[in-house]
Amino acid sequence: MDASAKLRARLLALALAALLFPAGCSHFHPAADPGTVTFVIESAPTNLDPRIGADAYSAHLDGLIFSSLVAHDAQMNVIPDLAERWETPDPLTYIFHLRQGVKFHDGRELTSADVKFTFDSIISGSVKTPKRGAFRLVASTEAPDAHTFVFHLREPYASFLFGLTRPSVGIVPRDSDAGISQRPVGSGPFRFVSAVRDEEIVLERNPDYFGGAPAIERVRFRIVPDAIVRALELRKGSADVEINSLTPDMSATLAKLPGLEVDEQPGTPLAYISFNFEDPILAHREVRQALAYATDRASLVKYLLHGQARLATGLLPPNHWAFDPDVAQYGYDPARAEQLLDAARFPRGPDGIRFHLALKTSTDESVRLTSAAIADQWKRVGVALDLRPLEFATFFSDISRGSFQLYTLRWVGANNDPDIFEYVFGSRKIPPDGANRGRYRNPALDSLLDSARVEMDQEKRKAILWQIQKIVAEDEPYINLWYPDNVCVHRTRLTDIVIPPGGDYEFLDKARLQ
Repeated sequence: MDASAKLRARLLALALAALLFPAGCSHFHPAADPGTVTFVIESAPTNLDPRIGADAYSAHLDGLIFSSLVAHDAQMNVIPDLAERWETPDPLTYIFHLRQGVKFHDGRELTSADVKFTFDSIISGSVKTPKRGAFRLVASTEAPDAHTFVFHLREPYASFLFGLTRPSVGIVPRDSDAGISQRPVGSGPFRFVSAVRDEEIVLERNPDYFGGAPAIERVRFRIVPDAIVRALELRKGSADVEINSLTPDMSATLAKLPGLEVDEQPGTPLAYISFNFEDPILAHREVRQALAYATDRASLVKYLLHGQARLATGLLPPNHWAFDPDVAQYGYDPARAEQLLDAARFPRGPDGIRFHLALKTSTDESVRLTSAAIADQWKRVGVALDLRPLEFATFFSDISRGSFQLYTLRWVGANNDPDIFEYVFGSRKIPPDGANRGRYRNPALDSLLDSARVEMDQEKRKAILWQIQKIVAEDEPYINLWYPDNVCVHRTRLTDIVIPPGGDYEFLDKARLQ
C-alpha cells in the first residue's frame, strides 16, 4: 500500500474512532414507532415502476412491493412465485399457470390479463425501459384464460425463464399508467404507503400476501448518502438496519457496540479486474496469468476486507448450479509470475521495472485502498501500476469505449445467470451490444456460447458451461478477485435475518421485531 493510501486509511480510522467511541456514554434514541423498522440506504431508487427501474435500489424495493411470475432459490434454480407451475412443450413456448385468489394491494384480483398487460407494455415499447431488450425474442403473448399465460419465442433461449425471476419484472395491474412509479401497486409482501423525494420511502405489510403476511408491520427506508452518518444512525438507535452499505472497518467497529449485531453471509457479487486485449502488453496470455499469480488476494481479504469475502475462481458464485470447481486456479505465486513474465519476453529493466500499466477505478474509498495494495504487490514482480480514480460517469464512459488498459469493478446480480458468459466474453458483445469491454475474442468459446444459449436440458447445458469456464480460466480475461459477503448491521431487536445470496431485501419478509 502506498503512502497516500495509508494516509487515507488512517484518516478513515480516526474518523470512525471520533464518531463511534463515545457510544458507550451516549443516549440511546430508538425510533418513535416500536413497530417500524428504520432501514438506512445509500441512494433513492430511480423508478418504482418494476417494468422500468433497473438500478439496485429500485430492484430491492420492487422485490418487496411486487410479485413476479417466478423466483429463484439460493442455487439460482427457478421456483414458483405467481406461477404455481409452468411447462415448455417445445423450446419456443412457455405456459404459466397462475395462483388463484392473488390480490393486488388495492383489492383487485390478479389475473393473466395483468401479466399480459405488464409484458406487452414492455415489448411494444409503450413503456420506455432498458428491460425491453430482454424480451427481443418474444414473438407474441396470450392469456387463454384468467389463470394461464403464454410466451411464444422466435428462437430458443435457455436463459429466458431465469430472466423472469423476481425482481426482474414485477407484475402491475392492467391499464397502469405512468403514475404507478409514484404510487406503486403490487401484490408482494409489503405495500407502498408514502415517499418523500430523496428522504424516505415507507412500506407496510400486506396482510393478504399469498406467501403469508410478514411479521414486521412497517419499514421506513431512509436515504442517507454518507456512510459515516449511516453508522452514526445505527449507533444512536435512530436506525435499525443497513446491508452492504458500510466499509469493513465501519461494520467491524459497530459490531463491538452494545445493542448492535453484524450478520455476514456469503454473497454472489463478483469483484474483478478486466484486461484490454487490444493492449500490446496485455494481449499476452502469459502476462494476464502472471498478474493473477502476483495478486495476493487472500491477504487483501484478510486485512483490508476484514475477512468479509470469499476468493473467486470465476464469474459464477460457488453456490450456482452451473459452477465448475475444477478450473485453472491462480493462487499467490510471485515466483511463477516472474517465470511467465520472463517467458513473455518482458525482462526487468535497470530500475527493476518490466513495464508500466494503468488501472482505472471509481473513486470509492475501499476500491482505491485495495487497488493501491495490488499496485504494491505487482511492483514486487516488476510491474508498475498507476492508479487512475475517476468520477463514475467518466469511468464508465471510458471502459465502455475501450479507453483503458485495466479497470476494476463488480458484477452484482448479472453473474447469477450463466448467460453472463456471452454478455461479457462473446465476440459479438463488444459495447454497445454487450459488456465485452476488454474486446476478448475466442472463436471456440463463441461456438460453445451459441450452444449454451439454446440448450434447454439443464444437465447438458451445465456440461457446455463447464467447458466454457475452463477456456475462460485459461485465457484469463478477468482476474476474479473475490465474492464480497453480504454484511448486515442491525439492532438486536431485529431478529430472524436470513440474507439471500444476492443481497436483496426479501429477508424483511421473514424477519421479526422483539
